[in-house]
Amino acid sequence: MKNSLISLLAVALIGAMSLALPAKSTTVASDNTSETVRLRVDVDRTILPSETSEKAIVKIALDCLRPPRRDLRPPVNLAIVIDRSGSMAGDRIAKAREAALEAVRRLAPDDIVALVVFDTGVQTLVPAQRVGDGRRLERAICGIEVGGNTALHGGVTRGAAEVRRNMEDRRFINRVILLSDGLANVGPSSPEELARLGGSLGREGISVTTVGLGLGFNEDLMTRLAQRSDGNTYFVENSADLPRIFAAELGDVLSVVARRVVIEIDFPAGVRPLNFVGRDGVIRGQRAELTLNQLYGGQEKFALVEVEVSPSRSGLEIEIARARVSYEDAINQRSATLTAERRVQFSASRSAVVESADHKVQADYAANALAVAKDEAVGLVDSNRRDQAAAVLSQKSKELRTMGEIYKNSAVLSAAAPAAVEADRLGKEGLSSAERKSYRAESAQTRNQQSSGNP
Repeated sequence: MKNSLISLLAVALIGAMSLALPAKSTTVASDNTSETVRLRVDVDRTILPSETSEKAIVKIALDCLRPPRRDLRPPVNLAIVIDRSGSMAGDRIAKAREAALEAVRRLAPDDIVALVVFDTGVQTLVPAQRVGDGRRLERAICGIEVGGNTALHGGVTRGAAEVRRNMEDRRFINRVILLSDGLANVGPSSPEELARLGGSLGREGISVTTVGLGLGFNEDLMTRLAQRSDGNTYFVENSADLPRIFAAELGDVLSVVARRVVIEIDFPAGVRPLNFVGRDGVIRGQRAELTLNQLYGGQEKFALVEVEVSPSRSGLEIEIARARVSYEDAINQRSATLTAERRVQFSASRSAVVESADHKVQADYAANALAVAKDEAVGLVDSNRRDQAAAVLSQKSKELRTMGEIYKNSAVLSAAAPAAVEADRLGKEGLSSAERKSYRAESAQTRNQQSSGNP
């Protein structure tokens, strides 16, 4: 990749050495006194090579300081949507019931829950209502039995309709949890149609978390539905893991500290934003924009933007990016705005550039770049182009290995090494159903910075 952030060939040819200046820290300003979220603007190197066009990675990081106390957390408005089609018979439906019971038992009496099931048709077993002592919900969950086909789109739509019944109360965290082990075969059933549904619900403020069970579900459909609504996604091969997965998901739902998050990044002349790495943001001229539905206490969420920086003389310092983040504090329902900026310097000193590297930003870039490459590889394998799929993954592994070696970044090297092995195997063997599902789920989890992974 010419002129990439991992290339220092041009710098190596520059003989002059200059004294590196100390890196400038990010400045942060807020229009309120909330300590819920902190904003940082980081860059993969705070000193860039002088006199050459260079690519860099800008990271907009949102640190959520801690989960709210149980008595202060916002209430939950949740719809649990369970596939009860014929393929869920036996241990699968039993573990699905156990997982749903686990979820209900973690909620407070004032939280709101709806229970929806689907097979050939869709049925609301319990309309949206407060949990109370949970007995009605528990009886309904224990009574779930298997039926016919898989009206997945209808199940999600009905779950969202139940959530909407209480959305006027802005205190609530709105979520649909979908569990399915099969292909959508009743009603809208393509990944594109479910992605559109996810995007529409996301804009309403409803996130959809998808739990794909076994090897029969459509992972493209499930991951796109979750990603477009800013929800989590899981691949569970063994139904015995369902209660643990539901508990992990409720951990996120119960720790939301901010929502309706809008990130705006402005780049000055001479810094051209090229693309988001791992996330689906929008770039318009010198501005990049991204929206997120929610932030979780104790976690970091971030966006990575690849930029091209025009040549500058050694010793010059410039602003590389300025970010503005607006959100609603989920605990007190107050709006808040944060701003931050980052400056970088230029030097003819190769060692100064190398020593200025931010290893965490580089590691985050490596993980997301590999996630994107794996998604591309899956599409190529699907088109019977295994050699090209292997080449995509191999090339990304080589680029990251070069980065890791130049900057002595062990985390990047650790990510690059297994990717090379996977590329070789991919070219020879392709992907099994389980491997394809793992690729899709792991890619989505990385790109969403999902805290809890698969078993």
